[in-house]
Amino acid sequence: MTHVFHRSLNASYPTAIKGDGVYVVDTDGKRYLDASGGAAVSCLGHSNTVVNDAIREQLDKIAFAHSGFFTNDAMEKLADFLIERAPGNLQKVYFVSGGSEAVEAALKLARQYFLEKGESTRKQFISRRQSYHGNTLGALAAGGNEWRREPYSPMLMPVDLISPCYQYREKRDEESEAEFGQRVAGELEEALLKAGPENVCAFICEPVVGATLGAVPAVDGYFKRIREICDQYGILLILDEVMCGMGRTGSLFAVDQEGVSPDILVTAKGLGAGYQPIGAMLVSREICEVIASGSGFFQHGHTYMGHPIACAASLAVQQYIERNKLLENVKSRGQELNEALSAEFAQHPHIGDIRGRGLFLGLEIVEDRVSKEPFAPELKLNARIKSKAMELGLMCYPMGGTIDGRRGDHVLFAPPFIIESNHVSEIVEKFSKAFSSCLSEVG
Repeated sequence: MTHVFHRSLNASYPTAIKGDGVYVVDTDGKRYLDASGGAAVSCLGHSNTVVNDAIREQLDKIAFAHSGFFTNDAMEKLADFLIERAPGNLQKVYFVSGGSEAVEAALKLARQYFLEKGESTRKQFISRRQSYHGNTLGALAAGGNEWRREPYSPMLMPVDLISPCYQYREKRDEESEAEFGQRVAGELEEALLKAGPENVCAFICEPVVGATLGAVPAVDGYFKRIREICDQYGILLILDEVMCGMGRTGSLFAVDQEGVSPDILVTAKGLGAGYQPIGAMLVSREICEVIASGSGFFQHGHTYMGHPIACAASLAVQQYIERNKLLENVKSRGQELNEALSAEFAQHPHIGDIRGRGLFLGLEIVEDRVSKEPFAPELKLNARIKSKAMELGLMCYPMGGTIDGRRGDHVLFAPPFIIESNHVSEIVEKFSKAFSSCLSEVG
C-alpha cells in the first residue's frame, strides 16, 4: 500500500526509474515513448547530461539562498537570457516554482499596478471559456475549464468569460477566418463595456490553448485586435504561455508568431523541461516603473522563488536548445508529425480536427464527422485512450470536456524537441492501435 496521495486514489501507477532520451523506463524495463512530454514539460527528453551537470555544479556552489536576502548568479543570468529574447518591452522576470504560481503573481501584480496608479476600482478580470490557467484559486478562477472549476466555484472570484478563438466549432459557415477572428475578439470589447472598463484590470488568455481545448491556435489577426482593445480601454494583456511557450510551437515565445506583445507573460513547463520545478512572470517596463516609483515593493512572494538550482537547470535547458538549434527541429519534426497524423486520420470517421503548431498538436475526437457530435461522456473515451496507449508504451495527453467542460474528447501531443523521424512513426503507429482498440470497446 502506498502512502502517497496520488492524483487518483484508485489507480495503480508504474514506477519510473530511468529516463533515456524520449523514453521513460519503469521497474519492469518497459519503455514508454513520451509523446506528451508528461504535460508538455519534458521538451529535452530525459537524463540530458548537460543539464544534469549544470545542476551538480550549482549544488556545489549553493543550493538555496532566500530571495528576501540575496540574489544569485543563476537567477540573474536566466533573467538576462529571457529578457534579451522576449517580445516587446518586457523588462524584468519574477521566478516562481510553476505555472499556477506564475499566474497568481500576474493577477496580483495587475491589481497592484492599478492601485499604485490610483485606479482602485479596477479589480476584475476577463478570460475565455475553455481556457486553463492553473489550479490555485486565483488561477482557477481566471480560467474557463468548467470541469476543474465546478467543485470550487463558491470559492472563486467572479471572472467574465468570452468565447475562445476555436475555429473548428465556433466559426460560422458564412464567415471567413478573418471575420470569425474579429467577431470573437470583439467580444472582449463587449465584455469591457458591460463591466465598465474602469473596473477591469486585465484580459488573460493562452496564445495556443493547451490542455482544455487541445492545441488550438488563434486565426490570423485575432491577437492584433485583442491588443488594440486592451490599449483602447487601458487594460493589461496577460498571455499565459505555461504550456505553449518556450519553443513548443516553433518560436521561443508563442506570441512571437502573432505580431504583438503582452504587458505580462507567464511561462513554466518547458522553461525547466522538468529538470527542476520553475515558472516565470515577465513584466513590461511600464509596470516595473509604476511599482518602482510608487511603493517600490511587490506585495507577494514565495519561499522558493528564484531558487538557484532551478534557475541553473533552466538556463542550461534553454542554452542547450539554442546551441543545438532545436527550434528548427520543432518546426521540421512538427510538420512531419502533423503530416503523419493527417495521413493516418484526416479521413478517419471519428477524428474531426487535426490542429496545432510546432510540436504542439491535437486531435479532436467525434462520434460523427458531419455533425461534429462527440461521444457520450459516460464512455470516458479519453481515459480509455490514455490507458491503452500506456499499455502499448506510449504516453499521450487525452482530455475530456473539450466542448463545454463535460462533452467532447481530444488528444494532445507534445513530444520532446529531440525527436527524430523514427519516433514520429512510432507515435502514430502506437496511437493508431490504441485508438482503434478503444473504438472497438465502445462499439
